[in-house]
Amino acid sequence: MAAKKKEEKTEFVNKQGKRLDGRTTDQVRPIKIQVGVVPRADGSCYLEWGQNKVIAAVYGPRECLPKHTASPYKAVVRYSYRMATFSVPDRKNPKPGRRDIEISKVSSEAFERAIFTERFPNTAIDIFVEVLDSNAGTRIAALTCAAVAVADAGIPMRDLISGVAVGKAGGKIIVDMNKFEEDAPDAVDIPMAILPNTEEIVLLQMDGLLSKKEWLEARGKAFEAIKQVYELQKQALLKKYEQPVEAAENGGVVQ
Repeated sequence: MAAKKKEEKTEFVNKQGKRLDGRTTDQVRPIKIQVGVVPRADGSCYLEWGQNKVIAAVYGPRECLPKHTASPYKAVVRYSYRMATFSVPDRKNPKPGRRDIEISKVSSEAFERAIFTERFPNTAIDIFVEVLDSNAGTRIAALTCAAVAVADAGIPMRDLISGVAVGKAGGKIIVDMNKFEEDAPDAVDIPMAILPNTEEIVLLQMDGLLSKKEWLEARGKAFEAIKQVYELQKQALLKKYEQPVEAAENGGVVQ
């Protein structure tokens, strides 16, 4: 009982507006994106988002097998989200669970909106995402990584998918919650992903309840944070494709 009372009194945001890890309420964890890490894939990406580490590989558009799953009107997007057995403190069962299946489904639907699937009838676009290390927000980290991999594969999209998890802990609306904040007694977790140029929401889930005022604050903070993520995605893609140009200009050597 004493331990429970102590947990309830935890201050997730202090009077100076700082969280327990030193971030402000609207600050995301450090993000690193590297493009083209799987040579045999049509497109690939490695992403570090705080402690989260994710790798994504994309294959296609290619023949859709088995053939009865193909659509004569569009490409079928098959998104596979998995967490490595060693990605969490307690060994995870390698068999995909209900959570893996659910995240794969909603993420696939997000990409069906982002990709010009109507240009590739009777084909499949396979997106494989593996979470190597986890500390909250993995579905958004996976989507962000996969979007860069799809762009790397040269598959035409309306826009990159960018996202962030926003929520509430200790009565405060905060961006990019870590695992400790997700476990707060009053925690609310809202993974959100959009097409940044049009601000169309392609993924929105919520675990918990917010008032209308809290939701409007959370939405505003999420959109501002997503703009930062979007810029990092574009910079990572530019970095990869600027290098061959630099090499050609310098006799095959990248400075």
